[in-house]
Amino acid sequence: MIKKLLVALLAVAMMFTVVGCSKEKTETVKLDPNNPVSLTVWHYYNGMQQEAFDTLCEEFNLSIGKEKGIYVKGYSQGSVSDLEKAINDAADGVVGAQDMPDIFSSYADTAYATAKKVGLADLSQYFTKDELNAYVDGYINEGYFYNDGALYLFPVAKSTEIMMVNKTDFEPFAEKYGVSLSDLETIEGVIEVAAKYYEYTDALTPEVENDGKAFYGRDSMANFFVIGTKQMGAEIFEVKDGNVTLNISEDLMRRLWDAYYVPYVKGYFGAFGKFRSEDVKTGDIIAYTGSTTSSMYFPDRVEGEDEAYTIEYAVCEAPIMANGEHYKVQQGAGMAVTKSTPEKEYAASIFLKWFTQKEKNLEFVCESAYLPVLKESNTIDALDKVIAEKNLTINPKAYDSLSNVMNGFENKKFYTSSCFENGYSSRSVLEYNMADKAKADRAEILNRAANGDTYADVVAEYTGDESFKNWYDAFQTALNAAVYK
Repeated sequence: MIKKLLVALLAVAMMFTVVGCSKEKTETVKLDPNNPVSLTVWHYYNGMQQEAFDTLCEEFNLSIGKEKGIYVKGYSQGSVSDLEKAINDAADGVVGAQDMPDIFSSYADTAYATAKKVGLADLSQYFTKDELNAYVDGYINEGYFYNDGALYLFPVAKSTEIMMVNKTDFEPFAEKYGVSLSDLETIEGVIEVAAKYYEYTDALTPEVENDGKAFYGRDSMANFFVIGTKQMGAEIFEVKDGNVTLNISEDLMRRLWDAYYVPYVKGYFGAFGKFRSEDVKTGDIIAYTGSTTSSMYFPDRVEGEDEAYTIEYAVCEAPIMANGEHYKVQQGAGMAVTKSTPEKEYAASIFLKWFTQKEKNLEFVCESAYLPVLKESNTIDALDKVIAEKNLTINPKAYDSLSNVMNGFENKKFYTSSCFENGYSSRSVLEYNMADKAKADRAEILNRAANGDTYADVVAEYTGDESFKNWYDAFQTALNAAVYK
């Protein structure tokens, strides 16, 4: 009996030794400062973001990198979509494609697919439990793809959605119609205000019928579906053990239809340029929902065809579905490390750890309007301290956007859908299906009215039950085909 007990205890001890070794890999990997490891980083940063990233890479190379034997070089691949194509081409071995980078910016869906193609490093073995616990829980949890405890995607900078408003054009309208920014707290409230704004702007040219202007737009329709269903108590993509269940009941989708398609085809909402900040600049809308990073691009002036003038802005909470739970979108790419040698993987973990430490991460935040990833970094006091100590400048709109999110950060609930096999193509259906139909149908409504049909009758036709049912059936088909292909 004693012998059996000793054998059992020895087995347990050996198990913990093995586990301990797997988490203490940093003690066995040795780097040589005289023969530094070179790491390539692909990202989608441009402009000030790229400049800030390059500056931090240079600082790393001259300090910790020089000391330990690590050299990091970043390469912008252009836009997010350009980066995703470059990663997919490299992972698929497309003729003429570059070799896989050592580290790359990635959203969870792309990283999930890449992990299956070429393998990604398990970063959990290079961080202690206490180190990982210092990061915002939701940000870290996004990087666990399977039930194997491996961390494949590391958070470096995140964002969420806010609402930006052209105050200069909002205020005279608001005074006349008795509305305020507080009326924009829900999507349904935005629709009511947008209807009044359409009436207000239509009346400015009484000689021309139905030429009211759109009030509102949004940058990401995929976020609209994902966060809208979550606020209503469901997950549009419910993922468990890699298997996906779609939650697209008729009732849920009807509320989303009424919250975007209907006001769009009535002319209350709009989407004209590539981003809604561009639509504010041209005067086509005066409010939009976009990421915190979009605040950097909110215009200082409206430059329309007939006039140009300076505008002031307001930053508000992103509107939620009425009576919904106040979930905020969690977005922003993390960094994945391509599976390679222990030396390169370890070197990559040192860089990521350095880049996300409080002071360095907040320096990047000041130039990018991203949110930092450590719990202790997500406060205005922490941001203000770094700005003062480093004598940094920060775009006022970015600062106000970050303040909006950081105030009470610890009490806010963030959500992102879990990754799965066909997540990227499935989100593409959410991004374009309803938006493209709304845009095309609005154009058709105006065309039919211009050719003699009664405007109100045509609008009623496009917003009625039959129109919804036709869209819903087509949407179900398209999303099922993307998810389960």
